[in-house]
Amino acid sequence: MEAPQKAKLISAFGYLRVSGESQVKGDGPVRQRVAITKWAKEHGFRIVRWFEENAVSGTTETMDRPAFNAMLEALLLNGTRTVLIERLDRLARDVYIQEGTIRLLKEKGFELISVSEPDLNSNDMYRVAMRQIMGVFAELDRKSIVFKLRAARQRKKAATGRCEGRMPFGFREGEQAIIDRIKADRAQGRNYEQIARDLNSEGVKPRTGKWYPANVRKIVLK
Repeated sequence: MEAPQKAKLISAFGYLRVSGESQVKGDGPVRQRVAITKWAKEHGFRIVRWFEENAVSGTTETMDRPAFNAMLEALLLNGTRTVLIERLDRLARDVYIQEGTIRLLKEKGFELISVSEPDLNSNDMYRVAMRQIMGVFAELDRKSIVFKLRAARQRKKAATGRCEGRMPFGFREGEQAIIDRIKADRAQGRNYEQIARDLNSEGVKPRTGKWYPANVRKIVLK
């Protein structure tokens, strides 16, 4: 009697995102990877490649996300059709970007699964409405955090007479030269990922951590 054949696992990519440089070495990426891996094993998927977005805000358009763009290119080339994320707010914390990204993937024939909310990406009108409501609350939560931080700075200023907060990059000695170099590189046609890679390889330091395409982009656009 022949042994029963094992079901073939479905290939998938895992997509991770953390928004702050301080979170890159924190629990976020690990937590996301564990959740995705656990769900994949339980549901017959095999993660063949990971794409990790470091220090990229959930309000950043996908066209400016290097890991997302690399993943999209890989999806178009190698036959994998499924992307797994931990939660929808790892895809975006702006409902406009969330819905636009989901629509982009669907139009290209790819499936996006949020392992914590696996039924929210169907075309059922009630599921779509619930997904959009959750996206609105994720956006509201982000704005609430910004509001609370701003209010705390204002209270400190009222109590002490000053609250400068964190000085923008370029305020400290030597930083303006780095800004000028970054903008010159961009004007010559180099993309954010290339500029970040060059700065890191040359030992040019930001305030904390290392350079990522997202913080290079902020300097170019400010």
